Amino acid sequence: MANLQKGVIGKVVHFLEKKKYIYEIIVVDDESHDGSIAFVENFAKENPHITHIKNRHSGKAGAVTTGILQAKGKYILFTDMDQATPIEEVEKLLPYVESTYDIVIGSRDDKRKGSPWTRLFISKSMILLRKIIVGLPDITDTQCGFKLFRHNVAQKLCTKMLTLHHGFTNISGSAVTAGFDVELLCIAQTMNYTIKEVPVNWLYVETRRVNPIKDSLDGLVYLFKIRQNYMMGKYNE
Repeated sequence: MANLQKGVIGKVVHFLEKKKYIYEIIVVDDESHDGSIAFVENFAKENPHITHIKNRHSGKAGAVTTGILQAKGKYILFTDMDQATPIEEVEKLLPYVESTYDIVIGSRDDKRKGSPWTRLFISKSMILLRKIIVGLPDITDTQCGFKLFRHNVAQKLCTKMLTLHHGFTNISGSAVTAGFDVELLCIAQTMNYTIKEVPVNWLYVETRRVNPIKDSLDGLVYLFKIRQNYMMGKYNE
């Protein structure tokens, strides 16, 4: 709710209108209880380009997958609500997806402006572990919440994710699901989709949903599951 009150949706709308893009904004609510639903619904009444989806509580993976599968545009961008990567950065990604690439992902620099040293340490440790356990050696930053896809590519990837996870299960508490991005890109690579990593501006935004220790342990377990799925051939089309 705090991010909504900062006017992030309004900023996104203002940019898209200014650029005269044909667009839709899909906000997936992961069973929030802080007034977010009413806020978005009121905003949507004033803007027909905004769609609000009430999702069962299945964490980031379920919310992102639901939104992507509902999207209708030629290109699909998923971005974090806090807009740590401003919507304007999409202009750095568009030229690549409009040419030869299937997926273009935002990449933060090593300094991660504003991040506390503990988050930087955990982040770099997880990058090393991800490369050792899963691979994706050519990708530096799998976790930046700013990824652009061709429509058909995003739909196929998320359909594959739903099948693998049996539609995702209900959870309790917060779940950032760090492994979701890694798995999505791992499947994309297995399906021979082309991926481009592009540096974007990013600023650390504090959030109470992130528990560095718990989320890191969950992410590590997820990495081993991804490795197991890969070895068993579950990602093959």
